[in-house]
Amino acid sequence: MYIRWFHETGIDDVGLVGGKNSSLGEMIQELSALGVKVPDGFAVTAEAYRYFIRENGLETVIKELLTGLDRHNVNDLSERARKIRNLIYAGETPADLAREINAAYGQLCEEIGVPEAYVAVRSSATAEDLPTASFAGQQESYLMVHGGADLLDKVKRAFASLFTARAVGYRIDMGFDHFQVALSVGVQQMVRSDLSSSGVMFTLDTETGHRDMVYINSIWGLGENIVQGRVIPDAFYVHKPKLRDGFKPLVWKKLGAKEFTLGYEESSHRLDNQPTDTGKRRQFSISDDEVLLLARWAVAIEDHYSLKRNTFMPMDIEWAKDGITGELYIVQARPETVHSQKDTYRVKVFELKERGTVLAQGLAVGEAVAIGKARLIDDPRHMDAFEAGEVLVTEITDPDWEPIMKRASAIVTERGGRTSHAAIVARELGIPAVVGVAGALEKLPNGEQVTISTVEGETGIIYRGALPFEVEEVDLLHLETPRVGMMLNVGNPEQALHTSLLPSSGVGLARMEFIFASWIGVHPLALTRYHILPITTKRQVDELTSGYKTKTDYFVDKLAQGIGTIAAAFWPRDVILRFSDFKTNEYAHLLGGELFEPTEANPMIGWRGASRYYHSDYKEGFMLELAAVKRVRDVFGLTNLKVMVPFCRTPEEGKRVLEVMREGGLVRGENGLEVYVMAELPSNILQASEFAEIFDGFSIGSNDLTQLILGVDRDSERIAQLFDERNRSVRSACSLLIREAHKRGRKVGICGQAPSDYPEFAAFLVGEGIDSISLSPDSVLRTTTEVLEAERQLVI
Repeated sequence: MYIRWFHETGIDDVGLVGGKNSSLGEMIQELSALGVKVPDGFAVTAEAYRYFIRENGLETVIKELLTGLDRHNVNDLSERARKIRNLIYAGETPADLAREINAAYGQLCEEIGVPEAYVAVRSSATAEDLPTASFAGQQESYLMVHGGADLLDKVKRAFASLFTARAVGYRIDMGFDHFQVALSVGVQQMVRSDLSSSGVMFTLDTETGHRDMVYINSIWGLGENIVQGRVIPDAFYVHKPKLRDGFKPLVWKKLGAKEFTLGYEESSHRLDNQPTDTGKRRQFSISDDEVLLLARWAVAIEDHYSLKRNTFMPMDIEWAKDGITGELYIVQARPETVHSQKDTYRVKVFELKERGTVLAQGLAVGEAVAIGKARLIDDPRHMDAFEAGEVLVTEITDPDWEPIMKRASAIVTERGGRTSHAAIVARELGIPAVVGVAGALEKLPNGEQVTISTVEGETGIIYRGALPFEVEEVDLLHLETPRVGMMLNVGNPEQALHTSLLPSSGVGLARMEFIFASWIGVHPLALTRYHILPITTKRQVDELTSGYKTKTDYFVDKLAQGIGTIAAAFWPRDVILRFSDFKTNEYAHLLGGELFEPTEANPMIGWRGASRYYHSDYKEGFMLELAAVKRVRDVFGLTNLKVMVPFCRTPEEGKRVLEVMREGGLVRGENGLEVYVMAELPSNILQASEFAEIFDGFSIGSNDLTQLILGVDRDSERIAQLFDERNRSVRSACSLLIREAHKRGRKVGICGQAPSDYPEFAAFLVGEGIDSISLSPDSVLRTTTEVLEAERQLVI
C-alpha cells in the first residue's frame, strides 16, 4: 500500500516530480528503457508520509507552528522549523508502515544478493524539481544506510527534512502551500562510488546556457563534496550535435584539484572525508570513454523529456561509478531551472572599461560585473552583519546561507566548483560568483569596495575598488542581419561559449597564439627535441606533460581542446583558424623557446608565418599543429573549422605550405576543408590572382598591410601618427584585392581593427563589396548597426 517498486508499471504515487505523470518511479522506468543504467529500489510513497503525519496527530500542531511566521525573521523561521522537525523525529512509524518498508528492504537485499545491503535514501517532494524552480538541496538524502532499523530512522529523518528552515522559506518564496506538498522517499541500491568516483552533469553550459554542450563534473568518492562545494572537480565539455552524429567530441577537459575524497568507514559506520592522495589529484577521476558514455546518456535523457514535455528540457543529472563492479549509474535526473527559463533572445553584454589591482582569482560563475563592499563572514549565524548589496565572502556555502545570498551583489567562496551550492544559487539569483578562491578570507579587505568580474573567461577576478563598466542589452529577435557577414575575432577558448551567443556569422579569425601561451605554455620543439633541453627545463616540461604518454601528445591534446572548444561553440558557423603567427622573439618567450629561435633585428618581417611551416628548423612543430586540427575535424567531427596561412610572401611559398599540410593529413578540398590566406603583404595584393588559384579566400590583415604599404612602424613614437588604415593607398589595395578575388570566385574578409575604429572605413568596405568583416566581440553590435546603415545608403 505504501511501497512502490521502481520497476513496476502504472506507478502514479511515488514522489511526484512536476506532476503525477513524472513520478520518481516512472522516471527510473523511462531511463532504463533508454538504455541508461539506474540502480533498482523502491519508494516509500507520498501517501506514506501523509499517513505518518496523520497517525502521529501532527498536522494541526504543524499548522499552528507555521501560523504567523515572519519569513524575513531568520531566527523565528529557524526556531519554528526546528520544533516541527523534532516533533517528527519523536513520532512513531506506524507498525504496518514499518513492516512494509522492512519487507521491501528485505526483498531488495535478496535481489542484490547481499543481506542488509547498503542503500541510499533520497527525498522527492511534490513541489521539488519543477522546470521553473529547484533551489539546491531543499530536502535531505542519506547515503550508506545499512539495516532495517537504520533505514526506518533515515526515512523518518527524510520526512522531517520537509521542514528545514530553507525548505519552509523556499515554499513561501515560490508560493507553495505547505500542506499541498508531501514527500516520498526513494530507497535505492547504493552505488559504491565511495570506492570510485561520482559527479553531476548538465545538458547545457551552466555559465552561458549554451545548448550544444554537455557539462560534466567528476570527483573521487561520494558526490556530496561537489554539491557542498568542498572541492574543485574535474570538468569536461562534450559537444551534443557531433556526439549524436557518432563522433567523439570531448572538446575540453580540465583537471580539478579534488582536494577531498568522501569515503565510508565500515568499522564506525560513518562517512569519512579525507584529503585526496596527491597521485589521484593529478589524475582524472573518469576516463574519456566514460565521459562520452555519460554524455550519451545525458543527451538521451534530455531528448526523452524534451519530447515528453514538447519543449526543450535541459537536465541536471547526478551520476556515480561503482568501485566494486566498475559500472556507471544515473542516480538522479531533474529539470535544469536557470537557463531554461531565460529569454534566449535578449543578451546582456558586460564590458569592464578598465582593469585595476587584482586581489584574488578563482572560477567564474555567470557573465557579469558587480561592485560592492566585501563582507567577510565565516558562519551564517553572523548574517546580521551583512548589508544588502554587499559582496559575500566566505569559505563555503550551504542552504543555510541562502538568506544572505539573496541580498548579495556577488558571492566569493574559498572552496567549490561550478556545480557547488554557491554557484547554483548565484545563477538562480542572477548574480556573479567567483568560487574556489584560495585564501579569499585573507586576501580581500573586509568592508572595502571591490569589483567582481566574471566576463574575462573561465577565471573570475576580484579587483580592488569600484571599476567602471558598461552593460548593453541586445534584442536578438529584432536585430537586422546585414548582407556582409559579421564575424568575430576570438583568441581565448574560455570566452568562446559566451561570445558565440552574440549575433554573428562565425569566427573570421581564431588566433592560435593565445592557446599556445595560456593552455600549452611550451615551445613545440621543446617537446619534439626534449632530449637536448637543459635539466631544469626538462623538469618544467615534465611537470606540464605529466599524465601524457608522450610529450607531443600533450601539445596536440591541449591545442585540439582549445581549437575544438571554439569550433564547437560556433557550430555550424564557419570558424577560420589562423595557424601560429608568433614572431621569433615571441616564440622565444615560451618554455624552452630560447633554444630554438634566432635573434632577429626586425622580427616583424623576419622568420614568421608561412616561411616557418616548411622550414626544417620548425616543420616538426607545424606538424603538431596539423595533428591538432586533424583531430578537431576528424575525431570531434567539427568540419566547420577552416584554416588560414599568415604572412605568405609568394604563391610558391603557399604551395609549399599546402604540400606540408598534405603530409600532415590535411588536404585542401577533402571533407570540405577550405584554406585561406592572410592578405597583409603588398605581394598578396599585387599577385592576388595567383594566390586565388591556390587558396579558397583572403582575409585582410589591415594592421600589417598598412605598416608595409606605408613603411610605418606603428610602435615608433616619432612616426606612429602616420599609421592610418584610411590612407588612400591602403584603401586602393583593399579595392584591388576584392575585385581580383571576386573575379575568380574567392571570398574576401577583413580581420583588422579598422572597421570597428572607423565607421567610414567600414562603409568603404561595404561599398567595395567585401564579403565579411571580423571584429572584436565588444564592437560587433555597434559596427553591425553602422554596416546596416552603410548598406541602406548604397540602396539609396
